[in-house]
Amino acid sequence: MAVYRIPEKRIWFPPLEEAEPEGLVGIGGDLSPRRLLTAYSLGIFPWYSEEDGPILWWSPDPRSILPLDAVHVPRSLQRVLRHSLFNCTLNHAFEAVIQSCAVTSRPGQSGTWLGRAMIKAYERLYRLGYALSVEVWREGELAGGIYGVALGRAFFGESMFYRVPDASKAALMHLLESLRGQGYVLFDCQQNTPHMRRFGAVEIPRAEFVRRLGEALAL
Repeated sequence: MAVYRIPEKRIWFPPLEEAEPEGLVGIGGDLSPRRLLTAYSLGIFPWYSEEDGPILWWSPDPRSILPLDAVHVPRSLQRVLRHSLFNCTLNHAFEAVIQSCAVTSRPGQSGTWLGRAMIKAYERLYRLGYALSVEVWREGELAGGIYGVALGRAFFGESMFYRVPDASKAALMHLLESLRGQGYVLFDCQQNTPHMRRFGAVEIPRAEFVRRLGEALAL
């Protein structure tokens, strides 16, 4: 099966049924706000294999989500939250959060998929009101955070980081509380990771994810 080339001058993506088995939808295009928002609304997100390479567009099947009404909070984290070791804010330092995510080393990864072009693209979405961040502070210093794309009543988690143990987990808990309070119904994890599974993330068929996404966008 040939991989689709995404045109640069037209906002278009092939049907998800035509994606490669691992979820690759197409290659190319750009990171304009219109294209990014179109992609997310279809259940597609961008990812680079290397910073200077082409944009890769993905829609995995199955898709990992975190049910907002069935989040598991580990006991150790409950104790941390009870002791109020951190101060959490919403949208106070988006740029600092995404730049910290970009430079955070991760097991099994060499380099970062979050290069300059991606950072600028998500900063544009943030300024347009389609991205948000949670910042976790300790003694006035940024200790951790998380950011992602917010569209309709769906949130697409992009990345998180920590400099102090449990700071990214505290960011996730604060984010979930905020999303539930605003009536969000879908939290997309994109990738199936052990970290998110600890909080109750599950995998669902891509077709089911797209159906739920449509409901969330309609809200």
